[in-house]
Amino acid sequence: MYQPHLSLVTGASSGIGEDLARALARRGSDLVLVARREERLRRLADELAASAGVRVEVLPVDLAEPRAGARLHDLVGGPVDTIVNAAGFGSFGAFAGTDPEVSAGMIDTDVRALVDVTRAFLPDLIAARGGAIVNVASTASFQPVPGQAVYAASKAFVRSFTEAIWWEAKPHGVKVTALCPGVTRTEFFDVVGRELSGGGPMQTVEQVTATALRALDRRSTPPVAISGRLNAAFAAGTRLVPRRALIRTAARVIGFEG
Repeated sequence: MYQPHLSLVTGASSGIGEDLARALARRGSDLVLVARREERLRRLADELAASAGVRVEVLPVDLAEPRAGARLHDLVGGPVDTIVNAAGFGSFGAFAGTDPEVSAGMIDTDVRALVDVTRAFLPDLIAARGGAIVNVASTASFQPVPGQAVYAASKAFVRSFTEAIWWEAKPHGVKVTALCPGVTRTEFFDVVGRELSGGGPMQTVEQVTATALRALDRRSTPPVAISGRLNAAFAAGTRLVPRRALIRTAARVIGFEG
C-alpha cells in the first residue's frame, strides 16, 4: 500500500481534491492544503488534524497567478513526496459567447498552474527516487466536447502531459498518473450552471478517490487511471468511433444544441 509522508493537494477546498486529502490523511500523511478559499481549508485542516492526528498546513494561494508552483515550493516546510493537482474549473456554452477572461482563467488554472506545480516539485521526487504525482484530468479528455471546448481541451492536455511525465519519471521510481473521472457529484455543476442531459449515473468523489489510491497502490502505477468500468469502456470506445460521430455524441450527451 502506498504510504505518503507529506502530501500537497491543490483544489483541496472541495470535491475530488478535498476527498483525496481526507484519504491521504487516513493513510497517515501530513498535508499541505492549497486553494483560494482559506476558510474552507482551515475547517478541513482542523478536522483532519483532530480525526487523523496529522499535521496540516494551509496555503491560500491563487494558482492562476504567475509562478504559483515556485511560490508553493518556497512556502512548503518540508520534503513533499506526494503531489495532487486537483485544482480546476469548467464552464458551459458556445465558445464564441464565452467571456475571454473565463477562458484564460481556465487555461491558467487547469493547465498552466498544473504544469508549474509539477515542474516545481518533480525534481525533488526524482532526487529522492520516490513519491507520486496525481493529476486530475477527466473522461472529457478523450474527445472534443462542444459547449465545453476549452475545458475538454485543457483536460486532454493534462492527460497527454501526464502520460509523458509518467514515462520520464518511471525510471526514477516516481509514480505518475492522470486520474480521469467521469461525471462526478461535486460543485463543478454549480459553477457550470447545469447538469448533463445524458451523461449516465454520477459517481461519488469517494469512488474517484478509490480509483486514485488503487493506481498508487499498484507496483506499476498506470499512466492513466479511469474511474468506473463504464467510463473506461467509453474511453476505449473513442478510439473506434469516427471523429465526427464522436463530436456529435459528445454534444448530445452534454446537451449542447449549438
